[in-house]
Amino acid sequence: MKSLACISSSVRAACQHTSACLPLHRALVLCGPVGRCSHVDFASRTVVAQQPCVTGVRAFHGMQVNAAVVQQVSSAPPLPAPVVPIPGKREDELSVLQFGRRVQPSPYSPYTKPQSNAAALVNIQSLFEGEVIPELCSRLAHLPSTDRAEGLATLLGACVEFGLDARSPLVRRLINECLQLLSHRDVGVAQLCHLGEVAHALEGRQSAVVTEVLDCIDVAVEEDVVSPREAARVYSLLALCHDPSSQQQTLLLSALHKHTQRLVHRLRAAQVSDILQLLLKLQQRQAISLVLRLSHRASRVFKAFSDDEVIKVLSALMILGQHDEELLAAMERHIPGRLGKCDPELISTVMEYCLQMRCRSEPIFEAVAENFVCHAERHSTLQIAKQIVAMGRLNYLPQCSSQMFKKLESILSTRFSQFQPRSLIEVLHACIHLERFPLNYMSKVFSPYFLQRLQAHGEPLDKNALGQLTQLHLSTSLECNYYRGPRLPYFLHVKKFSSVDQAFETPMESLLYKQVKGPLTQLLGGRFYSTKIFTHSGYTIDVEICLDEKGYVLPLSQWDHTYRRMALCLDGQNRFCSNTHHLLGKEATKRRHLRRMGYEVVQIPYFEYERLGTVEEQVQYLHNKIFPTIFKFNHRP
Repeated sequence: MKSLACISSSVRAACQHTSACLPLHRALVLCGPVGRCSHVDFASRTVVAQQPCVTGVRAFHGMQVNAAVVQQVSSAPPLPAPVVPIPGKREDELSVLQFGRRVQPSPYSPYTKPQSNAAALVNIQSLFEGEVIPELCSRLAHLPSTDRAEGLATLLGACVEFGLDARSPLVRRLINECLQLLSHRDVGVAQLCHLGEVAHALEGRQSAVVTEVLDCIDVAVEEDVVSPREAARVYSLLALCHDPSSQQQTLLLSALHKHTQRLVHRLRAAQVSDILQLLLKLQQRQAISLVLRLSHRASRVFKAFSDDEVIKVLSALMILGQHDEELLAAMERHIPGRLGKCDPELISTVMEYCLQMRCRSEPIFEAVAENFVCHAERHSTLQIAKQIVAMGRLNYLPQCSSQMFKKLESILSTRFSQFQPRSLIEVLHACIHLERFPLNYMSKVFSPYFLQRLQAHGEPLDKNALGQLTQLHLSTSLECNYYRGPRLPYFLHVKKFSSVDQAFETPMESLLYKQVKGPLTQLLGGRFYSTKIFTHSGYTIDVEICLDEKGYVLPLSQWDHTYRRMALCLDGQNRFCSNTHHLLGKEATKRRHLRRMGYEVVQIPYFEYERLGTVEEQVQYLHNKIFPTIFKFNHRP
């Protein structure tokens, strides 16, 4: 709709002018507090009216004018436009406010009267009384249903903006008109959504108009007449009036999901981004098939995404928990070329997405590292933390690692106090996964002052923070013997690194253990091993085998005579990056620490063991893995 019908203090004057937006000869001309009066071109003539000052009105959804309707209405003879004088105001101080076109629905706010110039205060309710609305409704009644619905939606929207009570006779008249129109079931989907939005703003999600609108939309979805743009608009309306307990909305959402899947190949980039965000708002995590199709579509239109749309898409997919390999391939093609001029938030979001999906992408990570070296000063401390943490936890050391860590050290030196304590700990913890030990800053985080600062920010020393500090302490003890700075107080050490969120080690997969157990027992001649052993440092060993001084395997009853220990790591799929066979940073750090603690570490990766078809092959495989290690024991000087 292009504008509203003109309101003046004279009811008769208001009836003489109609808007091009309503396909009538009337228009609501609203005066802003300041500015020059603008002229609006209607189908028949230019109308200018003076009106007491009221506060500005925000735009509603606009719809293009039906040319045939305009021609039909413009044939009516134009009526003269009266001029209503306003005390203390000149014509050049008036302005015409049009309702412009918007893509996204905007929330409606009640009308508030200006606090100054009491002489200009206007009783908005009185402007709607009399024959104005009946006359407009009468004219609308002769128009096609779609145009009539848009006109009624615009009038209801004006009531919302002016703060009229939903129980007022005027509003009830318009609502009854809407209900009568909706009973015909022949209104366009876009107009239905417009009606639903303003009705929700007036009466909430319990509105009878909203219920009727959803029923009409349900019919349109079942008849497969909803376009891609309209589908996105329907999701927006459902997000606005979402009621998880409503069976009507649940059934409509289910039908809409299926319909959107059929037309997903026609969605534009902005529509993909909008629908994913709305699915997230509607908490539709169970719509896995639709989300995967949208993710696949995002890979096809990735080049057309703006930075903000990429951020929205990846943020939604992270929360919805779905990943498409083709999307990663599209990111690898397009992201490196955009990093030099893109929003730094895009870079950190891409790295956060890769981390959550465990995607170790060399093209993306190399480009991010090079960009970090050149432009890290433009990034916030949180954005810097996300980039470094992703590389560390995915165990990726870029080719420009020396320059990257020099840049990071420079930033830590100049902006140390700007980092939030938790972010700083995560950055330093990520560095040790890549065997880079920031000793200058470990002394600072182990200091009593920093630990007090960590708690002073309202961030208690939870198990994750303590676990990260404990691993930093282990790295200084086991891998940096020359470190002489402060240490983490013993009472802050975690006793076990195992946790529900698997932040420091991934538990052994029971299925892989069942596959290994029989051949291993056959190879050793008995169950001469133990499982899930906790070390004094807090790590959990999947399978432990103990040897005596001569390298013989000891039975469990003789483990008191252990001379050497062997740790078998049964590495399931969750210990690796999702798209490569690289261990995650936490698993690589755990193995380094176990070796420093005196264990001989033997890795049994799932992708090697699953290729073995027979028990004989499995026993031979374990023999080749274990006994060369035992042989090393016997030949050590």
